[in-house]
Amino acid sequence: MTKNCILIFTRNPELGKVKTRLAKTIGDEKALKIYQFLLKKTQEVAQKVSSDKVVFYSEKITENDNWNPEIFQKYLQVEGDLGVKMQHAFKQSFEKGYEKVAIIGSDLFDLTPEIIQEAFHALETHEVVIGPAKDGGYYLLGMKKLYQSVFENKNWGTATVLKETLEDLTNKKVFLLEELNDVDVFEDIEFHPAFQQFFD
Repeated sequence: MTKNCILIFTRNPELGKVKTRLAKTIGDEKALKIYQFLLKKTQEVAQKVSSDKVVFYSEKITENDNWNPEIFQKYLQVEGDLGVKMQHAFKQSFEKGYEKVAIIGSDLFDLTPEIIQEAFHALETHEVVIGPAKDGGYYLLGMKKLYQSVFENKNWGTATVLKETLEDLTNKKVFLLEELNDVDVFEDIEFHPAFQQFFD
């Protein structure tokens, strides 16, 4: 076991259940294809990071998918809002003995292995590391111990999440990674070269 662990939150790729805001513009089928594309990219990025890797599924654990069970541990997200789910995943990881834990979602095309490695490196000298997202949330959260307040009293999926999270960490040494754009709505991908294949 390495001392670092990356947690990846995913949704089971089912028609009509993923990227619903994006689907309002491009339809459920294209939204599903784009989410599968993002899942594959996330898996490729995570695979290059030197840490243990854990996938947390939203609905059910899928054995025969892109996430190779020899590389990725597989768990189910617990019931509750996003904060409850993330807190449980962090707690479980620290209880297993990991010293640095970082969580990412699965809807970031621009995430690289280097950014995740930078997050683990930053935890050498900082208590928390955050990757800010352009929509006011965050795409990565890393810590060396559980700070419970970070997961409580948030309107998840809104533009205030990052600001409120930083307020919870006022007395902690926080490292901010570069800002990235996660894929939620059509405007996020409209002119992105990697997604033009879906609109040709």
